Amino acid sequence: MRRADRLFLIIHALRGRRTALPARRLAETLNVSLRTVYRDVADLQLSGVPIEGEAGIGYMLRKGADIPPLMFNADELEALVVGTRFVKAFAGSRLNASAQAALLKIEAVLPPELRQRAMRSRIYAPARWHEAKSGAIDRLHEAIAGHRVLRLDYRDESSRASVREVEPLCLAFWGGAWTLGAWCRLRTDFRNFRPDRIASFDPTGEVFTETAERGLSAYLRAAGGEPDALDL
Repeated sequence: MRRADRLFLIIHALRGRRTALPARRLAETLNVSLRTVYRDVADLQLSGVPIEGEAGIGYMLRKGADIPPLMFNADELEALVVGTRFVKAFAGSRLNASAQAALLKIEAVLPPELRQRAMRSRIYAPARWHEAKSGAIDRLHEAIAGHRVLRLDYRDESSRASVREVEPLCLAFWGGAWTLGAWCRLRTDFRNFRPDRIASFDPTGEVFTETAERGLSAYLRAAGGEPDALDL
């Protein structure tokens, strides 16, 4: 977690408290050492944030000091909670961690009644798929972000094998399966590849540059205009 994020969370964890929050609890929440919490609080105090207390006792904002809450209504908060559950189940470990951190920031500034109502949402996403496939999604996500050419050992829906070099452009989740949208060098056209049909994949070491003809915008136009060309 970035230091700026930690400082944000410390301030908002203390917001509205009537009793001191123990440093150990802050450390557990932020997944950092007690020493890091002590240092961050001291830095916040030096910068003018009205935090009172000391190591071994706990911290709270000075009486009368407060920070306005985020202006979310109950439905908006439930949407955020449900979205986090779906990210956790389907989007890989990297985005899961980021979504959880974002939700923690939001929860830190919510009135208790709104927080409890949002967390009681009865819309869930099963985590079983995430546990089995998150590593592949994380690696594909990294390849997309780094514009890395990938070599795929691929099996189509009839189990026919092929080796493809692709320029990965995006990931899309269709409710039952992911697809990797890419420029396929073998077919010299855009193609969708299902990660659950990729036997293995590795970066070739080459970095590609998106162009107007072979970039994401062109892929999305092709997906909308000629869906039959994007065979699975």
